Amino acid sequence: MEELKVISTTSTTITFELKSSKPYYLEKKYQLYVNSDYMGDVDRSVWTVKNLQPSGQYEITLKNEETGERLTVFQQTKPETAYINVKDFGAVGDGKRLDTFSIQAAIMACPDGGRVYFPEGVYLTYPIFLKSNITIELGKGAVLLGAKGREMYPILPGEIDSQEFKNGYLGSWEGETNNMFASLITGISVENVNIIGDGIIDGNSSFDTWWQDAKVKRIAWRPRTVYLNKCKNVLIEGITIKNSPSWTIHPLMSQNLKFVNLNIENPKDAPNTDGLDPESCKDVLIVGTRFSVGDDCIAIKSGKLSVSQKLPMPSENLIIRNCLMEYGHGAVVIGSEMSGGVKNVHVENCIFRKTDRGIRIKTRRGRGKTGVIDEIHASNIRMEGVLTPFTINSFYFCDADGKTEYVWSKEKLPVDDRTPYVGNIYLKDITCIDTQVAAGYMYGLPERKIERVDMENIYVSFDLNAKPDYPEMLSFVEEMCRNGFYLNNIKNLRLKNVVVEGALTEPFTKLNIDNEIQ
Repeated sequence: MEELKVISTTSTTITFELKSSKPYYLEKKYQLYVNSDYMGDVDRSVWTVKNLQPSGQYEITLKNEETGERLTVFQQTKPETAYINVKDFGAVGDGKRLDTFSIQAAIMACPDGGRVYFPEGVYLTYPIFLKSNITIELGKGAVLLGAKGREMYPILPGEIDSQEFKNGYLGSWEGETNNMFASLITGISVENVNIIGDGIIDGNSSFDTWWQDAKVKRIAWRPRTVYLNKCKNVLIEGITIKNSPSWTIHPLMSQNLKFVNLNIENPKDAPNTDGLDPESCKDVLIVGTRFSVGDDCIAIKSGKLSVSQKLPMPSENLIIRNCLMEYGHGAVVIGSEMSGGVKNVHVENCIFRKTDRGIRIKTRRGRGKTGVIDEIHASNIRMEGVLTPFTINSFYFCDADGKTEYVWSKEKLPVDDRTPYVGNIYLKDITCIDTQVAAGYMYGLPERKIERVDMENIYVSFDLNAKPDYPEMLSFVEEMCRNGFYLNNIKNLRLKNVVVEGALTEPFTKLNIDNEIQ
């Protein structure tokens, strides 16, 4: 019998997850009933029931006509203190007139426990700022559209004058304090916030605006679409977020976050448009979300050395489940900004489709002794057309000094305060078809080898028409095509039922392995 459980509840929505052995999609289709009313079919593991009433009691039933199976859950929506329509505050929603002030007024006027509602329309706006204890709902046909013209965007300074670095860390760019433009939706030290609905948040970026000269700082660094700095208890559910100026959703030093049943879309060639980048965050759930982006789909980070020396704050306790990743540089990525550490990550029941890499860990000398990556678990994943499904790269050539000898040298250098650590990596029950470049590429530092790589029930087959490409981004690596696993500088290696079919090389190249565990 399948298990049906509630993932999130607001005053007007309930999101469910049906446990299934098949990633993302269900093995069979169900009919959905809400209080005996037929609402349509369900074919995915995670879905949201919307347009409910506050404090309502609901009977949610799934039926399968072929098998007679029936699953029922009783759930009550949360209470609500107020309903505020942004049009009552003067928002027009015609996509032409700026609605920023009307939207911000509605947010500031909303009482604790209230809901700010956007009806159908296109709401042209510059950045808006959240406050605690409210719900923002984008109704069907509602679009929050980013206005062009960076001169009108507020600037978040990298640091403000504060007795504690944590309280003063405001603006961020690629793991360091830096002036950045405020994001279309910006939350600073807010709690108990929901952003839900059927609508769209559109960053409205293009190669004529934010994506032009992407690596050049113009006034300040590019904004995100959603930026959460030092926030707690935030739910983002159901909406579509697209055309981001840079990283789409960027939580920084935040905790108790849920990203549920989202659709995140950026063009494949849009620079640095990661889907979701939790940085130095704790207790994060990412479930039922589809990614199709121009960089990494999910990138888990914890800052660079300069930040970790002041405040070593890891990203820890992250669950990624029943998600679909398409076309990104990496599906689930850790690093390369990981100087605060990344610990206890579980990736389950996901599909990776035509991403450059699948499970990807990237670090380098200079990330520091607090740059510890440990207890990374991935299971029940299907990869389709991924260039290289598994990579651990300890020589990632990022930053201004990324191509210096200190970073690229394969000689055994002294272990010091700049040396990072890659600990225990567990990969289980993963199928990779139409692989292109290599089954896996894992290269640890000679002075601090990868502690453990444990692979069980892994199947990799290749696209017979694959073309050569680079397995990872490091200096002096050669292009590969249909290579097996390259494994170098690993202390403990366990391979159980790992099958590679169709490789043009040996299935496994093992170098500098201290201990092979049977």
